[in-house]
Amino acid sequence: MHLSWTLRTFISSLCLLLTMSLPAQTNPNILDFSDAKIISAETGYTSAPFTLKYPLTSEIDKITFKNNLAPFLRLAFNYKWFVLRLSIPNIGNIRDASNYGRSRQYNLGMDFSHKKVYYDFEFKYIRGFSILDANRWDSTLDEVHRNSIQPKIQSLNISANAWYFHHKDFKMGALLGKRSYYTKLVHTWYVKGTMNFFGVDTKNAGLIPTVLQDEQNSKTMSSTFSAFDVGFVPGYAYVNRFKNWQIAGWAGFGPVIQAKYYQVNGDFRGFLGLAPRYDIRIMGGYTTPKHFLFLVTDFDNKSIRFNELIHRQSFYTIKLVGGYRIPVKEKKKQGIIDRIKW
Repeated sequence: MHLSWTLRTFISSLCLLLTMSLPAQTNPNILDFSDAKIISAETGYTSAPFTLKYPLTSEIDKITFKNNLAPFLRLAFNYKWFVLRLSIPNIGNIRDASNYGRSRQYNLGMDFSHKKVYYDFEFKYIRGFSILDANRWDSTLDEVHRNSIQPKIQSLNISANAWYFHHKDFKMGALLGKRSYYTKLVHTWYVKGTMNFFGVDTKNAGLIPTVLQDEQNSKTMSSTFSAFDVGFVPGYAYVNRFKNWQIAGWAGFGPVIQAKYYQVNGDFRGFLGLAPRYDIRIMGGYTTPKHFLFLVTDFDNKSIRFNELIHRQSFYTIKLVGGYRIPVKEKKKQGIIDRIKW
């Protein structure tokens, strides 16, 4: 069973992403390496903890769910418009399985830039969570094993986003420092268009433990909380370089229109409303014409509100990206020019 899952994970994680972009243009703010062959690797982890807030008892008004952390390793090869990525399947978890259980993750994504717009598509699925400090209401747990392991709880997030950066020199490729990097300060305002489907689900009686459920409020008995939303998020982006060090990031905040649902005993009930949306990304590292090493973070906070009951979930990724640029040989450049002339 485990071998079969590992094989499926490997096959699903092996993906070929072809992204088309415009030819490189001369830019005094950016040093471009689009003609170089680039070999890189990245490692890190993705997590999606969530909370359910509601006055359950006089002492408990919020319960927290966390997945176990599964590190990933990805290898990549870049040349001009071509990108090949290979993901090694997650093997094992970082946190103690006796307190956090085991989590399985599937992450797929694609991104590319065109002129002033950066596009990003993501699919994130996690199965296996634990309820923190469940010994407060569950007498079968103790101070050593405080959490309640919930292997059937699953989380799904599918998103499509597009960032429009007002400054013509603000390019995502240079921001990440792999195919190019900045030579001086650039900052700009931006607008992010976002469309998302996300939620949590369990095959048990409910996400909230039965002993804490409010019989007067059916939402506390729900086995599913999910939402579909669209909106625009304005923000500010910044990048600067100090010798061989580059730091960058952006932050935005805005509302989205949200269709939200919950499920009780197989019956779905839905509402329409507004929800806040944050957009935060921070990155920085060391880069030279041949080498680069960057720390990249990505935070995506989502929420669903049903009057007093609030579901909040943070999708975040922390990764270390490093690589080597194979310089373009001058003889090869001249040979290409000669063939073109001929």
